[in-house]
Amino acid sequence: MTLEAGVWIVKFIHLAGIAVWIAGLVAIPSLMFQRTGLEGDDLERLQRMVRFLYVALASPAAFAAIAAGAALLFLSGVFVEWFTLKLVLVGALAALHVLTGLRILKVFEAEGRIGAPAALTLTAADALAVLAILWVVLAKPEIDAVDLAGGRFAPGALGEALEPWVASSPLNLSARP
Repeated sequence: MTLEAGVWIVKFIHLAGIAVWIAGLVAIPSLMFQRTGLEGDDLERLQRMVRFLYVALASPAAFAAIAAGAALLFLSGVFVEWFTLKLVLVGALAALHVLTGLRILKVFEAEGRIGAPAALTLTAADALAVLAILWVVLAKPEIDAVDLAGGRFAPGALGEALEPWVASSPLNLSARP
């Protein structure tokens, strides 16, 4: 198999993972909202379905999408500023994924519920993160890191920025007699 064929396979895994991950994140809040008023077998069935969707489908898909994306980073050599922005947005999407999992645990407690505003907010946050990622990937905006960060990339800039914390740290050996 050639390198080009391998890249296409990894791209397919990345896109398939994204599709399943996002479908799960968008579907779960509306499924959690259906918990209101359910008891007995109906509640148990809904809980099993939501947990299956999160644990067996969305979470492995998220892992596959992120792992394949990381592989593509090195296979394609995309080391540009817009890609850094994409990674920040993917981090936000991963945080929303964790928030969804925590919300699932709360919703299926004895008196757990999720209101329509919370379910809609979670869905809208997921959709906004996905749309932002799509925009960055398709638009590939020109971002000049040097202009954005000022002199933070100059030699010695990190030491200067950390100097106040280092000087006041109990681990600062230069301040001891």
